[in-house]
Amino acid sequence: MRRNPINGPVVLVEDDAQLRMATAQTLELSGLDVKQFDSANRAARYLVPSFTGCVVTDIRMDGMDGLQLFARINELDPEIPVVLITGHGDINMAVRAMQDGAFDFLAKPFAADHLAAVVRKALQSRQLVLDNRALRNALSNPDTHMLTQSPAMTQLYNMAGQLARAEIDVSIEGESGTGKEMLARRIHSQSARYASPFLAISCSSPHSHIDFATIISQIAGGFLFLDGITSLPLPAQAELAAFLDARDRARLNGEYHNDFRLISSTQFSLSEGLALNVLGETLFHRLGSVSLRVPPLRERREDIPMLFAQFVREVLDQTGKKRFEMNATDRKRLLEHDWPGNVRELRNHAFAAVLNLPRQEMEAVQGQIDLNARVGAFERMVIVEALEATGGNVIRACAILKTPRKTLYEKLAKHQIDPDRFRSRNSQ
Repeated sequence: MRRNPINGPVVLVEDDAQLRMATAQTLELSGLDVKQFDSANRAARYLVPSFTGCVVTDIRMDGMDGLQLFARINELDPEIPVVLITGHGDINMAVRAMQDGAFDFLAKPFAADHLAAVVRKALQSRQLVLDNRALRNALSNPDTHMLTQSPAMTQLYNMAGQLARAEIDVSIEGESGTGKEMLARRIHSQSARYASPFLAISCSSPHSHIDFATIISQIAGGFLFLDGITSLPLPAQAELAAFLDARDRARLNGEYHNDFRLISSTQFSLSEGLALNVLGETLFHRLGSVSLRVPPLRERREDIPMLFAQFVREVLDQTGKKRFEMNATDRKRLLEHDWPGNVRELRNHAFAAVLNLPRQEMEAVQGQIDLNARVGAFERMVIVEALEATGGNVIRACAILKTPRKTLYEKLAKHQIDPDRFRSRNSQ
């Protein structure tokens, strides 16, 4: 289920009972959660630094007025959005309050839809602030032991830990990009064979033949991960089954010189592979005893913020950038997108966001970004920063980048960067 991006409460402060109830009804009819207060003092006692919503308050009230409440909120957390309701004579005060950080003001009388629209923007602003705080906290307190808050993934990791200690082969099912190889490596790292080799082979690669005899001798005592095992031709599957039989017979005789553990992966269940005649019956019976399913990202949306933070940290480490602030577009995508490319797509989005790449280009490329693409993106970013710093002066940019002019012009052409764009911007 998708999380509503506007899910914080609206604290409504108004000492006129009839006006307060009418305003609350207006907001509630727009699907907003309203907490009503008849005095600023009561509202101030309700608010805490972790408050997730916004405040709508009249300025003219007995006792503590709306401006005094705004000042109190500013001391509590200056990023809590405060919308001021003003009479005609209070507009100048409201404008000054906005200069001091108030989110917006509405002069009486105001249209109901206008009030709801302003409140929604205030709630979106607050959620973006809180998400960026959570992101900064995650970046400053890395914990890569278990990147999940999902009960299903927690159970999966616990099962993987148990299987790591057992000397059995494992099959992993899951959609493309869900992290099947990452789970396989986790099993390897938690097993008694953690110091032995881990070899990953994609069965969908254009191999004319996989030399199992050579591979098994190279990883003796280690793990063999076969990604997309149903892409293996049926004769190769029969050959693999024969090696597994030979391994098990050798174990019974106490021989372990060519011993190994097999982890295989598929995008569908092994029984479906058997029914589709892409998995031979002999290998099916060898692999079908122990199977793990990695759920797609849309089934564990609670993991998205934590994974996104991990990938942002990865980009910052690789590029040397100091910080990243998530914008409203990125936040909306994290909340609402179904991530058909799963964890791999989320990782690509993190790279695009941190490097400030056009999002539409990233959305068109759902495959994994290779090293050349990342290097190119970083190179483009550095050149753009140099041109911005020099107002489009190519000679000075060359000095900053310590790059010959000819080389820089080649890279400008490669990345389709026009220095004149920065000159005109600098002259405005």
